Amino acid sequence: MPSLVREIAAAPSAIALMHFSNRLTFETDCSDVHAGLQAGELDFVLADVRSPAGFAQGHVPGAISLPHRSITAEHMSGYDKNTLFVVYCAGPHCNGANRAAIKLAALGFPVKEMLGGITGWLDEGFRLSTEVMPASATTIACEC
Repeated sequence: MPSLVREIAAAPSAIALMHFSNRLTFETDCSDVHAGLQAGELDFVLADVRSPAGFAQGHVPGAISLPHRSITAEHMSGYDKNTLFVVYCAGPHCNGANRAAIKLAALGFPVKEMLGGITGWLDEGFRLSTEVMPASATTIACEC
């Protein structure tokens, strides 16, 4: 009797290679974003897609506030179409980053999601910038 892991067969290696390679074109992680920001490699715009109130509670240093509900052609007209956006929301329990990525891609922008969002950022031990809440806070509202 196979384990639950083997109950459904793994994909052939060539298909797995394509799948996991493709995922990296859509996703990045908190550690890579942090390393890029620390090194001054600002070849992307980091966008917190929660509400302005959520952003004020705490956000990744260097991020802009770009609530997913405000992503329209008019609002984004000041950005070059080659601008890479890295979007994040509260964490894996929220689909705000996905909603923002869809809107940005539909407008013709390259986009990646920062896996884990605020939750992942804090799990990595990185600090938040804050306007109204101590940077040591561990509970950040989504409010998207």
